[in-house]
Amino acid sequence: MSNWKLLLLFIGVFLIFFFVPMDHPYVTGAILEAFNMMQEYAREHILLCLIPAFFIAGAIAQFISKGAVMKYLGTGAKKVVSYGVASVSGAILAVCSCTVLPLFSGIYKRGAGLGPAIAFLYSGPAINIMAIILTAQILGLELGLARAIGAIIFSIVIGLLMHFIYIKEERKKASEGGIVMPEDEHSPRKFWQNALYFISMVAILVFANIPKRQSIPIMQFLYNYKYHITVFFLLVLIFAIIKWFRKQEISSWIDATWDFAKQILPLLFIGVIIAGLLLGRPGQQGLIPGAWISTLVGGNSLFANFFASIVGAFMYFATLTEVPIIQGLLGSGMGKGPALALLLAGPALSLPNMLVIRSVLGTKKTMVFVGLVVVMSTFAGMIFGQIAS
Repeated sequence: MSNWKLLLLFIGVFLIFFFVPMDHPYVTGAILEAFNMMQEYAREHILLCLIPAFFIAGAIAQFISKGAVMKYLGTGAKKVVSYGVASVSGAILAVCSCTVLPLFSGIYKRGAGLGPAIAFLYSGPAINIMAIILTAQILGLELGLARAIGAIIFSIVIGLLMHFIYIKEERKKASEGGIVMPEDEHSPRKFWQNALYFISMVAILVFANIPKRQSIPIMQFLYNYKYHITVFFLLVLIFAIIKWFRKQEISSWIDATWDFAKQILPLLFIGVIIAGLLLGRPGQQGLIPGAWISTLVGGNSLFANFFASIVGAFMYFATLTEVPIIQGLLGSGMGKGPALALLLAGPALSLPNMLVIRSVLGTKKTMVFVGLVVVMSTFAGMIFGQIAS
């Protein structure tokens, strides 16, 4: 950080503590809400969501050959294959906008093209199968279908737009990748052994985070036995590690996992605290009154849909929590169009998510990605609002 930026940071912090009335109940409540949100995040998402995601990302970095990544998601891969794989990947991952980050970072740094990596980044939290089922069950079949179809289309279109916007960089990356990435990388394990290793980690991530939903029989059944299933796959993973991996490989895997954690966790913590301070948790009050949001997203105007997209983009949604939040907002007068706009922008983006994406892609690409999500969510909400009215 340059001296000027550091000086401005010091001045900003000084002005905040000098002028903000810390003893005012409104301010102290928002500050408490920020730390409550951080505590909730630490208790509910670190151990069962982020830690498994970090280990999967570390494993991708260490044990997925660059040739394999380039074959399916690389800049030279067939568009139908790369975008098809990336756009539906979220259907098997019950991840939020933050949990998907180490996975996205892992495949992007391993050689995936910008477009397919962005498609994966969007689809991961946007179209997991549990979220789609829950949306249809609680918010109605039309919103559930609109969300599923919209999310798949969004992931492909946004990925393609990012690819073409930065096509010169992608061509350069492809030409460089063709030189430095060998196609004959050989794994000391058989394909089915590597597959079982990765499947067990993904299964741990998915089953450990199944929510309690009594209105959906299959999800209630999985919830009742989720820890049994999780422990089973954990034992499979331990067996695979002991049986098929060398000590040096395990050490490299742990080092790669730690590298992702060091890069991502500090930014996530800062972002969660800021989001909690400004917006609060569901049903709680931050500095921005929740009543304002409910008032501003009624009807189906351009402003209502745009505002819903912006709020969704900056607010943090843990996996599936967007559904009860929108259920409450719909009950307070929110229009169906803005509801879809929030569903399409919210799970895929958040303030913590943006900070980490910026560290991977840079400021310009992050701004373009966020802008595309917000604009497309706005117009999708308006179209759906007209159809559903």
